[in-house]
This record gives sequence, structure tokens and C-alpha cells, in this order.
Amino acid sequence: MSRPPVALGTFPTPVEPARRLAAALGLGPDDLWVKRDDLTGLGGGGNKVRKLEWTVGAALADGADTLVTTGAAQSNHARLTAAAGARLGLDVVLVLGGSPGGSRSGNLALDGLFGARLAWAGDVDRAGLDAAAAEVCERLRAAGARPALVPFGGSSTLGARGYVCCGEELRRQVPGLRTVVVALGSGGTMAGLVASLGAEAVLGVDVGAVADPASVVTGFAAPLTAEPVAPERLRIRTDQVGSGYPVLTPAAADALRLAARTEGLVVDPVYTGRALAGLAAAVRDGDVRPGERTVFVHTGGLPGLFGHAAAVAYAESGALPYPADD
Repeated sequence: MSRPPVALGTFPTPVEPARRLAAALGLGPDDLWVKRDDLTGLGGGGNKVRKLEWTVGAALADGADTLVTTGAAQSNHARLTAAAGARLGLDVVLVLGGSPGGSRSGNLALDGLFGARLAWAGDVDRAGLDAAAAEVCERLRAAGARPALVPFGGSSTLGARGYVCCGEELRRQVPGLRTVVVALGSGGTMAGLVASLGAEAVLGVDVGAVADPASVVTGFAAPLTAEPVAPERLRIRTDQVGSGYPVLTPAAADALRLAARTEGLVVDPVYTGRALAGLAAAVRDGDVRPGERTVFVHTGGLPGLFGHAAAVAYAESGALPYPADD
């Protein structure tokens, strides 16, 4: 595959062994590796950089001078779209669900540093958010701007090409790879990996971001594969959603602490925390087995941790006094 039309990240990202985490999960010392896509470089890093290379590249080719995208207040994709705009000299408008002052997300702080403008859509569903973004684009056009609407989460067939490239990296970096475990949010990351590595090699852990994740993934992946992938062929765990997308689950909380205390690795409460909890569950039920090479894709999201009150409180509770109380 040719390189994307605009370079934003630093690739290939490293793959690191996670021996102590593997032992804690019940895997062998050489079974588990971490693909560090939190180290993609731009704007604090994360998986959205690979997608933005393609979607923003297409926007530039079409003559856009303004990027518009949507998300929650804590959106990693919105933060990295703002960073991409700053690097390329483009204006950025982020259309976010909620109201001003309703979130203390670390991503919002970075949105401001990168110079993005915020359009608050209120308490709306995905359709309402899309409608608000379309209205923003119309207003920008009326004012003489040339906006490009970047899809929710950066996920589309075009954006998924970034994770076809990631799959190609993994083939070179981890010979004998059996399973790649990744958070399944807006669907493009898993779709690209499925197109590159095959449905049987990718385990997606649903975080509750979309209503029908299997159909979303196969829809994005279909134009990238020689043969269509049926939704029922996908390996998707839906047991980590809990009470909903923004809510810290007990399993994700345990995963945050486990990754930190075995590897010094920070995962976030919404995406990678759930993905690691899903990996732990997959080992327990035999879907991921000792003796097979498994890669956990770290998709980033660190800034969102600092705006998640429940996750911060949980993390702080682990700091014990010294000397210990008698």
C-alpha cells in the first residue's frame, strides 16, 4: 500500500514485550506484546493519528481550509484533529456533545492549546451531533470558508486504511502473531486490522460507542478486502461495556491498576482499560491461550484519564501512606 497523502505521525510504532503483565494474566513470558500506538507522536499520540493521515489528506486534496469533526467532550479524535489542524495551518471547529463547563477533560485542555473552536451541541444523540456538524459546515461556507467534515472517530473506509498499514507493521514486527486485541469504538481501527490480518486474528473489545459494532466494522472493511467479511466471523467481545461508554467499570479499573503496576503502562478508563479487561476475560475463557503470540494494541487516550473523576479517584486511592499505619 502506498503512503498516505499527508504525514502526521511517527511510524512504525514500537512493539514491546509485557512479561510481567503476561504472567499476571496467565500467559507465558513471551506470549504478550504491546503495540505502542499511544506513541504516534502528534498531539499526545493515539490511534486517531493513523486515520487522520488519510482523512485530512483527502480534505487538503479537496482544497479545505477548515476541519470540522464531532465527538464527546473527552474525545481523543477531536483532540488529535485539533493538533493536525495546528500542524497544517488549518482552522478547526469541534462539534461536541454537552455544554460548556460540563467536563474537565484533559482533552478539552489540549483542544484549547491547539487553538480549536468549540461548538457545543447540547444533550444530543449521534444523529443530533451529525446535524449540528452539518449546520456548522453550512455557516462556515456562507462565511467564505472551505470546511471538510472529518467523520466521527476518524472512522470510515478511508480512515481505516491507516490500520491496514498498522497490520502490515505487525506482520513484520511479530512473526507468528495469533491474536491482536484492540478496543472497538467507532470501528475504523478494528476494520483496518481485519482487512490486513484477517477476521480470525483480531479480537475487538466493544466499548459501547456504536449500537451495532459488527455491522460498522464490516461496512468499513468491505471495500478494503478481496472478499466481504460477514459480521458473524468477527471476534467481538461485548461483555466489557458495563453501564455505558463513559462509566468506569470495575473490570476496567482493575485493568488500569494491573497495567500500571506490572509494566508501568498507563491505559485509559474508556478504551484501553476495557480492551485490557477484555483480554483478561479472553484468557480466562480460553479464547486467548498460553503459548500463542498475542498483541495488545495500546491506542492512547491518556489525556482523557485526567478528566475522568471516577478513574482519578480510583487511581489516587492506590497511593498508600508511608510508613504504613499500624
